[in-house]
Amino acid sequence: MENKKRLSIVLLIPTIIIGVALFEEFDFESLKFEKPLLAFVYFIGLALSIIFQFKDFKKRPEK
Repeated sequence: MENKKRLSIVLLIPTIIIGVALFEEFDFESLKFEKPLLAFVYFIGLALSIIFQFKDFKKRPEK
């Protein structure tokens, strides 16, 4: 029987929260972030969260 990988709810919740925070930080009128350094930290956190979410999602070959 094949072991199917699923998305982890534990990692999905912080990913959504950080993504929403990054979206709210962006000012669409001037097309800039209100606080660029904070936006950079949010972006790094979002990227790491997505990487950890999908790291083991791909099927690895067995030895």
